[in-house]
Amino acid sequence: MEFVRYDVNKYSPRQMVTLPLVLLLIAGMVLGYTTLTTGLPLQPGIDFAGGTAVTVFTSDSRETIEATFSAYPLLSVGEGIGNGKYLQFGPMDDAQYQSLSALINEKYPDVKVDQIGETFGKTLQDQAFFAVLLSFIGMSIVVLIAFRNLVASGAVVLAAISDITIAAAVMQVIGIPLTLGTTAALLMLIGYSVDSNILLTTRVLKRKGKLEDKLSGAFRTGIIMTTTTLSAVVVMWLVSTVGQIQIISEIGAVLIIGLLASLMSTWMLNAGILKEYSRRSGRK
Repeated sequence: MEFVRYDVNKYSPRQMVTLPLVLLLIAGMVLGYTTLTTGLPLQPGIDFAGGTAVTVFTSDSRETIEATFSAYPLLSVGEGIGNGKYLQFGPMDDAQYQSLSALINEKYPDVKVDQIGETFGKTLQDQAFFAVLLSFIGMSIVVLIAFRNLVASGAVVLAAISDITIAAAVMQVIGIPLTLGTTAALLMLIGYSVDSNILLTTRVLKRKGKLEDKLSGAFRTGIIMTTTTLSAVVVMWLVSTVGQIQIISEIGAVLIIGLLASLMSTWMLNAGILKEYSRRSGRK
């Protein structure tokens, strides 16, 4: 694995922060463009946009189901355990919804239908936004209290922002919608990003010794933490993808993207900032 052979002491601070900042800028442009064209930075799932979720048990193939509901705004067909199928429909007017309900009840007697109104979806959307915002505010306060250093605290917060922004931009590019599940994954990424960056910052600022030794020691510990977590998440994603458990697969994909981004933001962006700060402040 090439990244494991990455030497955190080999490159100058400017070289270390260039790539993460460029990717952060590109990710911000992707989300900004999407916001300008659609009104939202990410494509919302039915949790936030509103729609109808239908669970049926049938041996019908995906193609047959898509043909059956071709007259309706069918967004996706997921497969679960046994013959379970999970259908997601976009927003519909009352007449179209009543027509859909009649067709479903006629063709699939054993069915579960959940409808999410657009107003309720907008409420969930606002709540998810505030959850992410409050997470960042709370994290920033805790980090500032812990280190009492604006540069170190700012670097931790910047790394977390970079992780979430890059993960969100990749979600938009590859078509993973923003749902309650993927929102939870983004919140988990904030927590993981803080953990790995606090490890690095604590080693560099609060331990004695040469800066190069502290950076190398922190990198060895951090890379083991992240790759262990990443391995477990990859297995979860593979199993859920093969088993066609859509929500778990999407959560796994977001976590994989975010953990890879975290490797870069911690050991290039934050490490580069701390290296430059330590040298300017006379820390050895």
